[in-house]
Amino acid sequence: MTAETGVNTESLRTELLRRRDELLADLAAEAWAHQPVEVDETSEDRLARVEALQNQAIALESERRHRQELQRIEAALRRMNEGEYGLCVTCGEEIAVARLGLDPAAATCIACARSSGRR
Repeated sequence: MTAETGVNTESLRTELLRRRDELLADLAAEAWAHQPVEVDETSEDRLARVEALQNQAIALESERRHRQELQRIEAALRRMNEGEYGLCVTCGEEIAVARLGLDPAAATCIACARSSGRR
């Protein structure tokens, strides 16, 4: 627990590390999305190509979201190491323990998240 916030950082650190490992595995599995889609001239092959392009676009968006979440996790782990975890990066107030329980990577208190339009 941190003295400042009363947050049990060790269990949350474990959850952040578990999720980071999961995201890294997902990113490795999505590497195929960077491969070019083959071009064929038959109509059947063109439909398959369109489907492949759609699947590729979905995988690339998934990768973008995974990278974004990974950045949030890395930032939370840095705040833990610096002794600033559980404090809002905007106003400096404590982040509710329940909020951190739902989203251990949360960087802002609920009031600041609402005012900025973030979660």
